[in-house]
Amino acid sequence: MGMLSRTDEMILLAVWRLGDNAYGVTIAQMLTRTSGKKWVLGAVYVPLERLEKKKYLSSCLGQSTKKRGGRSKRLYKLTKDGLDILIKTKSQEQSIWANITISSLEKGYDT
Repeated sequence: MGMLSRTDEMILLAVWRLGDNAYGVTIAQMLTRTSGKKWVLGAVYVPLERLEKKKYLSSCLGQSTKKRGGRSKRLYKLTKDGLDILIKTKSQEQSIWANITISSLEKGYDT
């Protein structure tokens, strides 16, 4: 099990938080809302496919709706491997950030 990029980490966390409502549009909306940066669908679907190939996510087609012109949504779920890599990533980040404070960062900043 490797390491996650920041983008992959954010997408996995968004899928987890959205639960049964995790599909491309809602994932992009959540990432835009939480990051303050506009996430276009292409920036979401490419990592979703990569994360599914790595078995960190699974997906299935939801019910088709008239609102979507009869098309189904592809819904994503976090897998056990996805949860494991998120836990590992959080642990690595906590370890590297241990004992670092804002004031210690500011003291080390070269102006």
